[in-house]
Order: sequence, then C-alpha cells, then structure tokens
Amino acid sequence: MGYSTLNFQDDGHGIVTVTLDVPEKRNAISSQMIGELLDALENAEKGSSRVVILSGSGKAFCAGMDLSELQNLAKETPEKNIEDARRLSKMLYRLYSFPKPVIAAVNGPAIAGGSMLATLTDFTLAVPEAKFGYPEVKLGFMPALVVVFLRRQVADRAARALLLTGRIIDAAEASRIGLVAEIVPPEKLMERAHKIAAELMAASPTSIARTKKFILGFDDAALQAELEQAVNANADIRSTPDFKEGIASFLEKRSPKWTAE
Repeated sequence: MGYSTLNFQDDGHGIVTVTLDVPEKRNAISSQMIGELLDALENAEKGSSRVVILSGSGKAFCAGMDLSELQNLAKETPEKNIEDARRLSKMLYRLYSFPKPVIAAVNGPAIAGGSMLATLTDFTLAVPEAKFGYPEVKLGFMPALVVVFLRRQVADRAARALLLTGRIIDAAEASRIGLVAEIVPPEKLMERAHKIAAELMAASPTSIARTKKFILGFDDAALQAELEQAVNANADIRSTPDFKEGIASFLEKRSPKWTAE
C-alpha cells in the first residue's frame, strides 16, 4: 500500500501490521495520517487478515497531534475546525469499534492523541520506557475526545488526575491503572504481539467479531452522542486566546502567558 505517513504490511498469514512512520516528527498525527489510518483500517477489514498490530517507527509510538497543523487550523473558520475535529473523532471511533482484534505494540512515548491510539486497541503492550499522558491543559487545549474514552477505561479519580494535571506517567503506572495490558522488553515486543495474534487466530473469527460488536452495542449510542459533544468542545476551544498562546509558546520553546478568558 502506498502511504506517506505509515507503513502497511500484510504478512499473508493473517496479520496486518500498521506502523506509524514519520519518525522525524515522532509520528505526530496530521490530517494526512488520519486519512491514511482510516484507509489502512478499511483495507485491513476488507482483506483476509485476522488481526491488526499497530506500532510506531523510531523512538516514539506517537507524540500526539501535529501542533504546527493545529496552530494553522486555529486561524480557520469554526466550520473548518468542526470538520477537522470530526475527522479525528471518526478515526478514533473506527479504531475502537474495529471488528477485528487490534494489538498496540507501544515502542516508546505515546502522548495525548498518541495515548488515545495506543489505548483504544483491544490489547496494549508497552516497553518499560514507554510514556503515556494527556498534556492538553498545559497547551491551552482541551482533552475533550480523550474524556469520552478515558472515563470508560480507568477509574474516575485516575482519569481526573491525568486530564487536569496533564502529567506524563510511565508504563508501570499506566499498567497499574489499566491502560496497559503487559509491559514487554523492547526486543520481545513484536514477538509478544505476534504470540497474542496467534492465540486470537486460533479462535473463531465469527465469534470474535460478534463478541466485539456485542460489547460495543451496550454503550454505542451514548458513546457516539458524547463524541459529538466532544467534537464541538474540541473545535470551540481552538478560538480561545489560551489555545493560541499555548501552541505558540510550545513551538517557540517558551513559557506560556495565560489570559484565562
């Protein structure tokens, strides 16, 4: 498959590996990557593969949203920002509701949107050096889409602590609160992902697909309604002075000057 932000590899034996592949930007999520991930998932679903493994190239899994792109979007119309936020929401929901099992092999830091990608999968494996967190509040942003999923994954107090402080946690703490299934040495990461994939492929694909759909069905209507609220909140905060200052100060490597307006 010809992608510019990721690598798509079908081993022909039931496993598709999707590798985020913009190492010079620590695999930051751009609008192009969102489109390519949606296309890759579509191809993985239509193909004969049974399991998808998601990983990152270089030293990071994913550093979150491409902030220079977000900075440019802040100058766009509210309608354009709604459209952008909705595309991100669509990609996250697609990953979360994907009918085939997805394993995240987290090879390094997974921050903000990167943490979402890593933890929306069915199995999240991480190397000891991996980091997780949602530092949006430190950038004048709002982790609206994160809230929708994180509150379903960890206890309320743990979610609030992560979202309100924006602190970054290590793999051990991420495992303790339930975001990571297993911590695996770097040299064993892909081997372990393939072992889990083999276990999944030994089961009935019909049963797995129907089980995933059944689990999703209990909460799907509420989930989609909350995502629509989150899309609006995500887009709305982009017009605030604090958002513009937070992104600018980060890119300029200086301390932000908040206005709290």
